[in-house]
Amino acid sequence: MTLRIVVLLFLIHNGIMHAQKRIREYGIEIGVLETGTYNAITDVGGVRVGQVSLIYGDDIRTGVTAILPHSGNIFQSKVPAAIYIGNGFGKLAGYSQVKELGNIETPIVLTNTLSVPVASEALISYTLNLPGNEDVGSVNSVVGETNDGWLNDIRGMHVQKEHVFEAISSATSGPVKEGNIGAGTGTICFGYKGGIGTSSRVLPESLGGYTIGVLVQSNFGGVLEINGVPVGKELNKYPYRDKILNDADGSCMIVIMTDAPLDVRNLERLAKRGIMGLAKTGGIASNGSGDYVIAVSTNENNRIPYKSISSLDSFKILRNDEMSPLFLATIEATEEAILNSLFAAKTQIGRQGHTIEALPLDEVIPLMKKYNRIR
Repeated sequence: MTLRIVVLLFLIHNGIMHAQKRIREYGIEIGVLETGTYNAITDVGGVRVGQVSLIYGDDIRTGVTAILPHSGNIFQSKVPAAIYIGNGFGKLAGYSQVKELGNIETPIVLTNTLSVPVASEALISYTLNLPGNEDVGSVNSVVGETNDGWLNDIRGMHVQKEHVFEAISSATSGPVKEGNIGAGTGTICFGYKGGIGTSSRVLPESLGGYTIGVLVQSNFGGVLEINGVPVGKELNKYPYRDKILNDADGSCMIVIMTDAPLDVRNLERLAKRGIMGLAKTGGIASNGSGDYVIAVSTNENNRIPYKSISSLDSFKILRNDEMSPLFLATIEATEEAILNSLFAAKTQIGRQGHTIEALPLDEVIPLMKKYNRIR
């Protein structure tokens, strides 16, 4: 029996291939702004997402998620970007150059902690081999991570370069798969199965008509709140209550894309609001948590060419006074993306028989009704 068939049978047996409802399909609406067509990061024009999941044997539960800000050669046509660190217990590759120069020149890849080096090497190889990059001698690969070692044999370092290549080459626009997939295959959130989640917001034309898209890799702890309902408290499942749940550590990677013409300073301000969205779900950015937010402007008029005949850049950028609606959109989309990662995730069995249960919707939905938080 081939490995592909084994993986397929495992997915079917564990229910991972079954379609999952997203939080809005239960009548739970986060915030006040409208979502995009797919309620996903891919609602931002040109953005594509590709994912590869490694699920086989008893102990391999990991993967790769790649986010591409546009369909061209990203190294030759860089995008303005900023990174904000909510808590720095993490291994985000590429941070210092993004901080210094204010741009990103590769796809953004998410994976597990010990696979950051191989993912970075893969991104470098991918970039060097693109047509037009024959003379490139330096690449700042951007790779984020969370630690999936409870469910995954993380020390085995099973992610290989070809998995990163596959995630990039398979990246598409449109709906984005959530839950136990890609870099979210082995993650845990609020003591339940976490994973990949996404959401978007579209501002009304009177406020610019811009789109904000967010994708998260949720793997953190705290006291879960859903649309203001203290779910963690109601279910008696939260850190420091008993010896089973005495750990709130973990991490969250948050990637924000927008078509708004923003400079680096305002992208960093936008990134800070991602942490506010995390906080609204009950996340606490604990001591052992790596909580990073990457914010990118995909606006095609503000891309940064690798080479230019001009010594000056000329961009139109949004004024400070116009930022508040984007802040609200980011907070809402981040909150909903995290909740979508929980609602989409399925119970997962992994390394050493460790089992992480899915969010118990049969208990959560009645709570939402009790608090009158379902439309």
